[in-house]
Amino acid sequence: MDFSTEFDARIGQGDVTLTARDVTLLRAIDDHGSINAAATALERSYSRAQQRIVELEDTFGDLVTRERGGSGGGGSRLTAEARDLLARYDRLRAEFSGVAETAETALDGRVVDREGELATVETDAGTVRALVPGDTDGEVRLTIRADAVTLQSPSQSPDSERTSARNRLAGVVQSIDAGESVALVTVDVGSVTLSALVTDTSVEKLDLQPGTEVVASLKATATRGIPVGGE
Repeated sequence: MDFSTEFDARIGQGDVTLTARDVTLLRAIDDHGSINAAATALERSYSRAQQRIVELEDTFGDLVTRERGGSGGGGSRLTAEARDLLARYDRLRAEFSGVAETAETALDGRVVDREGELATVETDAGTVRALVPGDTDGEVRLTIRADAVTLQSPSQSPDSERTSARNRLAGVVQSIDAGESVALVTVDVGSVTLSALVTDTSVEKLDLQPGTEVVASLKATATRGIPVGGE
């Protein structure tokens, strides 16, 4: 089970999660005054947009008030609950962005193989695939943003799931710095402390705490390297 997702502020409740796509739909309804007009503007299916609103309302309560007929021809508008939900989403995303901009992990290593810009880099924490532009074949420094790291339980991340598109580093949770909506989790992956962002809800639900064994998963395309020194 994932302890966090890659950067995309989400609000989950039960089996339903409010995502950026849902937020875009709600704001389009607010802008255009109807679900149909919103779906058209977003080039989405009306029936699927309507179905998604119903799914969200089953979880979060009334979000859209539908008005039929009248001189204006009817339409839809957001409820106070919907506006509160959007405000909560905005706060969560702002907190994610603010922390992510300052929480990066630097990891030094040496390029040992390459396929175009995607290089295989040997580091003290393990082998990492990363985007390293140019013809660099020597020492590099990798930078990994905290919002690009997903933490998983070791039992949910078997070796058979390894692919060239995703790196996995085993480690132990070192500390948890909880904020209003998100927590910055540091993970000891050997010689390096890796930073990851998770929601406070996930920390509580999964009982994530110092000493918990995890696997840090990060996309190769979200891991970038630059040459170090004169090589």
